[in-house]
Amino acid sequence: MQLKGFELIKTLTELQGTSGNEGRVRAFIEEQLTPLVDEVAVSGLGNIFGVKHAQVADAPRLMIAAHMDEVGFMVARITDNGLFNVIPIGGWNPYSVSAQRFTLQTRKGDYVCISSSVAPHLLRGEKGANAVKPEDILFDAGFTSKDEALEYGVRPGDTIVPQTETVYTANGQSVISKAWDNRYGCAVMLETMAAVREQQLPSTIIAGASVQEEVGLRGIRGAVHQYEPDAFIAVDCSPASDESGKKDEFGQLGGGFLLRVQDPVMITHRGMVEYLLDTAETHKIPYQYFFSKGGTDAGAAHLMNNGVPSAVIGVCARYIHGHQTLFRLSDYDAAKEMLHRVVTTFDRTTLNTIRENS
Repeated sequence: MQLKGFELIKTLTELQGTSGNEGRVRAFIEEQLTPLVDEVAVSGLGNIFGVKHAQVADAPRLMIAAHMDEVGFMVARITDNGLFNVIPIGGWNPYSVSAQRFTLQTRKGDYVCISSSVAPHLLRGEKGANAVKPEDILFDAGFTSKDEALEYGVRPGDTIVPQTETVYTANGQSVISKAWDNRYGCAVMLETMAAVREQQLPSTIIAGASVQEEVGLRGIRGAVHQYEPDAFIAVDCSPASDESGKKDEFGQLGGGFLLRVQDPVMITHRGMVEYLLDTAETHKIPYQYFFSKGGTDAGAAHLMNNGVPSAVIGVCARYIHGHQTLFRLSDYDAAKEMLHRVVTTFDRTTLNTIRENS
């Protein structure tokens, strides 16, 4: 059964899968994506991509890539009294870690665990504040000893994932969930491919999700090498910066999809920027310019295979890389409309124009 809309968002965001342990998310994407494309493959590292072949000669190859991993933790050491020292998987603000509920995933099953509260003395003064790191916070599943934890199957390397429920806000305009970075991309990719399932497209579409983006844009390199796209679009989530009410900050909820211009690992190809701008303005799709302090899979993809014109169709959310994110459904709808327009219009002439505008 194909899920869509809030049902799809809820299912994807409540699935648990940190970098290097994305199997549950991948299995769901495979189930949903397989009926929508001509072929699906899972790579040795765990990427999953489907291909919808064009029926026209000399069609370009366009890759649409989400990433399926979320931030979390990994057990590094089990203490004598049965608690866990951890290392963060992906970037975490240490002050968002304490006193939260997580799932400890072990070879023998999933167990509820919680993060310990940061001791108040660590929060006093500048030196104390700087000293707090995620590694300082212990995780507790209620075991009474190291031996008991081992008996229940806990081992170093086991993953610890935030546990939350996805819900609407009171006004119905926004959603609160974990992992919108980047189950957004997984959702918008699947909804777009479902919308064009019966259509003949002017380009071959390679659509799917990579692994291990949150730990260094790792998985996408193999996918770009494997599929050799002529152009690449990442669909990814970025932090909103509108909590203070300032309208001149990048990343405003309700401002439309994010048209990324620059980040630390990529200056967006000029031809791709012009193409996305023209498409958005022609179809009156709300968008906002975005300059980011973090990268996406496009940052790795654009350097592959002698250079691949790349861009990002993003959305913003508040409080990402934590237990709870808050995002606006209108921004998701704008991104979905934008991706649909790209997939249905991208052809050889478009690609040639993009290359000429480099």
